[in-house]
Amino acid sequence: MELVCPAGTPAALRAAVQAGAHAVYCGFADETNARNFPGLNFSREEMAAGVAHAHANGAKVLVAINTFPRAGSEDLWHRAVADAESAGADAVILADLGLLAHAAEHHPRLRRHLSVQAAAANPDAINFYAEAFGVRRVVLPRVLTVEEIAAINRDIDVETEVFVFGGLCVMAEGRCSLSSYATGRSPNMNGVCSPASHVAYAEEGDELAARLGGFTIHRTPKGAPAPYPTLCKGAFVSGDQTGHVFEDPVSLDATRLIPALAKAGVSALKIEGRQRSRAYVAEVVRSFRAAVEAQAAGRPLPEATLAKLTEGQAATTGAYAKIWR
Repeated sequence: MELVCPAGTPAALRAAVQAGAHAVYCGFADETNARNFPGLNFSREEMAAGVAHAHANGAKVLVAINTFPRAGSEDLWHRAVADAESAGADAVILADLGLLAHAAEHHPRLRRHLSVQAAAANPDAINFYAEAFGVRRVVLPRVLTVEEIAAINRDIDVETEVFVFGGLCVMAEGRCSLSSYATGRSPNMNGVCSPASHVAYAEEGDELAARLGGFTIHRTPKGAPAPYPTLCKGAFVSGDQTGHVFEDPVSLDATRLIPALAKAGVSALKIEGRQRSRAYVAEVVRSFRAAVEAQAAGRPLPEATLAKLTEGQAATTGAYAKIWR
């Protein structure tokens, strides 16, 4: 299986390639990219240089143009697709129907992958994207079990890519309405989830309170690891219960499921983390490259070593095991 690794900066791209990434995904420094944060992402010149470096070392580059264009500003997204092709990208990762149609018509030789932001989670939807826009791979949303992924793969003719490590979006991707409501910035259109300018922390008694856009979303005991401040992983009151709706705010780690995912017909394994450091990227990529090679050779998977890099220093297999409450 192909190992698809994150690169939020040119330095992280080089680190991922050196650590053994088969492919790297990254984006331009603008709203076309769902990780649109200051200090991250690539200029046009950096993208071309990054692609050249990856290709020289046997790796691919996938450019994420995975936000939804604003009416009247489509040219920004159209230019991003054209510039990705000019830079030599191996594929673009798209979510918007209109942008997919544009890429298919104006850049027919540029390979198209369907972003997780499209939230295509059944064979009918995936086959539509393949037939209408020539999509060659779909990144599946993080709401499916391994058995459901296997069933999908039996009824489609395109590759599937699934997340195996990193931040866990517990809602179907492409529907981040809670974050938009709290901050006024849409992850799906502006590329900003939990913008730093809207995050505040305060010590209250023996707890650390985390707030996003004025909403208190976590209270962490003093000395305990604080989770990343996203509303979808916040604690909610429902009836007489207070807790996390889907999963506790921890990271996804599906290392032990690699053999099952291979048997289910998955083509590529994706690591989340374009906001992470190059040291983090290098360590995670090395670990998963060793696991992928062990699986391919029929050897036992190496012992997990990434616990210290997970959010809250704890991990979950998420929807793969469907343990939502």
